[in-house]
Amino acid sequence: MKIGYCRTSTLEQVAGLEAQQEALKAIGCEKIWSEQVSSVAIRMALKDAIGFCREDDVLVVTKLDRLARSVRHLGEIVEELDQRKVGLRILDLGLDTSTATGKLMLNVLGSVAQFERETMLERQREGIAKAKAEGKYKGRKPTARMRTQEVLDHLAQGHGKRETAQRLGLSERSVYRIISEQMAHKVAEKQC
Repeated sequence: MKIGYCRTSTLEQVAGLEAQQEALKAIGCEKIWSEQVSSVAIRMALKDAIGFCREDDVLVVTKLDRLARSVRHLGEIVEELDQRKVGLRILDLGLDTSTATGKLMLNVLGSVAQFERETMLERQREGIAKAKAEGKYKGRKPTARMRTQEVLDHLAQGHGKRETAQRLGLSERSVYRIISEQMAHKVAEKQC
């Protein structure tokens, strides 16, 4: 039996998810699991799809990056599938792990994909460092700090920290940070 798995990283990628589902149906997947979560999140649909697989079944994905986040993760998935005597097929690569060549190619391509990701992240860090050195990179705008007075006013009215965070649409951490900064500011003023 062919079992399909598809994933997109965000809820906005509906067309991408539908395209994966259509491709999996077209090659004869009888059961398809779908989810819209990042690769680093817990992926329950992937666990369920693998758990559903029986001996001689084939787990099918459209692309390697829809399945695994790293070579190590890919290895874990392939190992679990091997233990269950389940094959893996990756459509865009024409790869099938039921053959020795397919297993070799999967490991090589997984390594290349991880290398590309690490290289991209390294270039991103270098670009940010260069922009900071040139004074062009300011980072994310501190939106919660811009609402310091609003937070303090809300707390002064007797509302709790959690309620303040919820009502103002901020994280509790931001509310605590604002309180902490205000206390530090008052201590510094007293010392002057």
